[in-house]
Amino acid sequence: MNNKLIRKTLLALSVMVSGIAYADNGLIAIITPSHDNPFFKSEALGAKERAEELGYTTLVASHDDDANKQDQLVTTAIARKAKAIILDNAGSDVTIGAVEKAKKAGVPTFLIDREINKSGIAISQIVSNNYQGAQLGAEKFVALMGEKGKYVELLGRESDTNAHVRSQGFHDVIDDYSEMEMVAQQTANWSQTEAFTRMESILQANPDIKGVLSGNDTMALGAEAALKAAGRTDIFVVGFDGSDYVRDSILANSNIKATVLQPAWVQAQMAVDQADRYIKTGSTGVQEKQLVDCILIDGTNAKRLNTFAMH
Repeated sequence: MNNKLIRKTLLALSVMVSGIAYADNGLIAIITPSHDNPFFKSEALGAKERAEELGYTTLVASHDDDANKQDQLVTTAIARKAKAIILDNAGSDVTIGAVEKAKKAGVPTFLIDREINKSGIAISQIVSNNYQGAQLGAEKFVALMGEKGKYVELLGRESDTNAHVRSQGFHDVIDDYSEMEMVAQQTANWSQTEAFTRMESILQANPDIKGVLSGNDTMALGAEAALKAAGRTDIFVVGFDGSDYVRDSILANSNIKATVLQPAWVQAQMAVDQADRYIKTGSTGVQEKQLVDCILIDGTNAKRLNTFAMH
């Protein structure tokens, strides 16, 4: 084998070195919130897998919902001459500057999961149809409640647009039922630990609740743990995200009875495909803002759910 062929063979292989997979077509930076949350980990892995299939080097990092860290990671991607950035951002307003900086440097940004409050600077904004998904979850919740009784809602982080959209979608359905009464509504910041603590105190003040509506699965799991600790198998929980952990709770007939799947894996791969098309042709061929419908997950279809995708 001559030296030229050896070099070409080595370049064709994806080799992990210091967290970066090397390939032929240039670098794609993939930046998400913390991988401690399986939803964000699924996004990162889905994007990484697709980018490497298409022959790109990948740099995967987490901003941990810290706008300053996000800015540093975007700066790093620019310095490394990334061909594109796939980003699940740290805030709808605080991210605008980072995306503008990338655009000015000639690095296109493709947003997933969370929108920003400005159009025309990111190439794509691919997000779950949170409102549609919340309505699906709310309809299931109403049915589980028997259209009456007391319930509580756990909200996501106040700075996250998705938290507000989901809550609005929930209430645009539930508020039509006059015999349903929300006795508590508290934020648990998407956190399982905070949800556990909030649920403990809410339950002490409102022992006669029938259901818990959670803005995401991580908080749903925290609420479920608190209910189990209190011996309250009679109170059900509905989540939002479609995590494997919640799938297992549904299949085990535990407190969590349903969730709403955001197809994280699919959206991340869509973003990479659009980035690849843009890099090669200068256009994605689709509009900037794109909504992907959510899917209700309950006992009828939970077995088909795996890694935020239906199989």
